[in-house]
Order: sequence, then structure tokens, then C-alpha cells
Amino acid sequence: MGAFVRIPADVVHLADARRATERSVRLLSFQVATTTVTADDFAAGRFLAAGAIGGAPASGVSWREAVSWCNRASEHDGLEPAYVLAGETVHWNPASDGYRLPTEAEWVLASKGGVDGPRYGALRDIGWTAADGVLAPQPVAQKRANAYGVFDVLGNVWEWCWDRLDPARYGDYRVFKGGGWADPEWSCRVGVRRGNAPDAVVDDVGFRVVRGVVAAESGVDGGQGWSESADRARASLSGPLPVGWTPLP
Repeated sequence: MGAFVRIPADVVHLADARRATERSVRLLSFQVATTTVTADDFAAGRFLAAGAIGGAPASGVSWREAVSWCNRASEHDGLEPAYVLAGETVHWNPASDGYRLPTEAEWVLASKGGVDGPRYGALRDIGWTAADGVLAPQPVAQKRANAYGVFDVLGNVWEWCWDRLDPARYGDYRVFKGGGWADPEWSCRVGVRRGNAPDAVVDDVGFRVVRGVVAAESGVDGGQGWSESADRARASLSGPLPVGWTPLP
């Protein structure tokens, strides 16, 4: 099992720029890995050592590969897998205690470290970006952690989240957050969100995992700021679709 810290229950505020809306999400307490999954951990299909810190983060990982890794690592550590994989469909069991991708709201809360604003410190001190002139992801946990003890939430590699990016426009595209080693300063802010298809492989995208039961029963519709029914509602548009839009079926 990797190194985890507990994030206290709190409220976070999320904005949807396209729809010009904001919402507040009340989160239950959960645990988050102090670092992104490393390349060695990813290759092994599990955390290699409890509390071990070091090595480059896994990168060029698709969203589907990330959720599959979560299930394998959960099974290895005797935890109930968080995901049910059925062909191209992935269902999250919010009553599971296994490893999973954070919801966007969870990622935002963990990354802020109790600080309001786009970053918890000077970017040069907390994240690897284009300003450092590096040509690849750097070993994890080499710069300053936030007040929760979480490293590299900004810069180094973008991190997949569970949530869909914009189900009305991009269908099943999933969110990634945080910025990467080649990104300029404006990309490495808590509020920036990007995304891609679940099977897309992007060279500067990796992932971090969380744990936490957020529902008493497996049939509950999501949690921690996400639900399938809410995504379906967001994807429902009346009238002809703009060119290039591919909403959820």
C-alpha cells in the first residue's frame, strides 16, 4: 500500500466556464496518495512498497488503464475493487474501499492544501513546469508538498479524474487536472481543467489515487460531487447540435 494522507471533510466550489455556472460540493473525508502512481508501481500493477517515495511518475497512461490499475492494486492489497468493468463501460461502486481515481471535487480539495487561490505556493517551489526546462517527468516528491502532505499536484504530470469533461459536447471524455512538466505557468492552476477520450494516451498525463467509502450501498448514484444522472442531465440538449459536438448516447 502506498503512502496516503487523510483529507478532512469540507466544501469546494467548482465552475463550469462553458455553461457559466458554479456549484458547491460538500465532500466527505477521504484518503489521497501523497504522490502520483510511479512508473514502477504502474508496471507492477500495485504499490511496490508501503510509504516508498521516489522514481518518475507513470505517464502516457490512458484513463481506462488507470481504472484497471486501480482494480488490480486493490485486489493485491485485499480491498474491494472500486470499479466494475463491462466492455467499454466502467461503473464506480461508491461503497467500495478500494483504490480509485479522485472525483474532480476531491482532486481540487486535496490539491489546494487548505489555501484559497490558484496555487498553494510559488510555482517554482511546488511544481515542475516549462520554467524548469526539463524534458521529461521528474522523480516524485522533489518539490514542496502542500499543507496536507500532498506532492506534485501542479506540474510534472496531469492527473486523470473520474469525472466527464463536458458530456454535452465531448461525450465520455474524462477530466485531467494539474498541468505537466512542459506547461506554462497559466496552465498549472487548480482551476484549469482539460480532458480527453478514456482510451487516449497523452505523454504528460498520469494519475493519483484516492480511497474512501462515500455511500452505504453499491447502487447509489455516485458521490463526492459526481453522479451519472447529473451527467445525463448535462448532456441533454434541445434542438440541433453544434458542429463537432458528440454528447453521451
